[in-house]
Amino acid sequence: MKSNEKNFIQRLQHQKEDALEFIVDKYLPLIKGVTFNILSPLNNDGIIEECINDIILSIWNQSRKFHGDASDFKKWICAIAKFKSIDYYRKARKKEEFVSNYMDLNAEKSAEEECVAAENKKELIKLINQLESVDRDIFIMKFFLGFKTEEISKKLGITRAAVDNRIYRGKKKLHTKAANLNLGGRTV
Repeated sequence: MKSNEKNFIQRLQHQKEDALEFIVDKYLPLIKGVTFNILSPLNNDGIIEECINDIILSIWNQSRKFHGDASDFKKWICAIAKFKSIDYYRKARKKEEFVSNYMDLNAEKSAEEECVAAENKKELIKLINQLESVDRDIFIMKFFLGFKTEEISKKLGITRAAVDNRIYRGKKKLHTKAANLNLGGRTV
């Protein structure tokens, strides 16, 4: 059985791939329009494409939560597209602010200080790569991308306390490893 105007919602809720294909064929222009309107000021086609893929994945994953007819479905898709696009916009802006703040801090350093900072950053990245994958993701989100603890907990599906504990333990591990490498570091 193939998806059509009458059965695509039910088939999507039963995780039938042909229903997702039907939705992409029918609603992709709508999804692209909503996403483009929100994300076009960023001038980054990669973010727009990534967001569209994330919207389609959300439709697939959240399909069982939808209750209504085809006209409600269109509104539901628009809402998902709108809020996902806004999330992507906020993240991209936050990254831009983080990068620009970091650049401003380095503007007043001498060439020697920049070289030492770059070398320290390389060593820190090597140390972070030795952490477990979840801890590594948390450190990257927290200290390189500037995410808040609550955002990290939502992204990874763990509690805020778990994130805080992993950061605390990770800092201790990094400090110990840095001390063993004679890199110094301050106490946690």
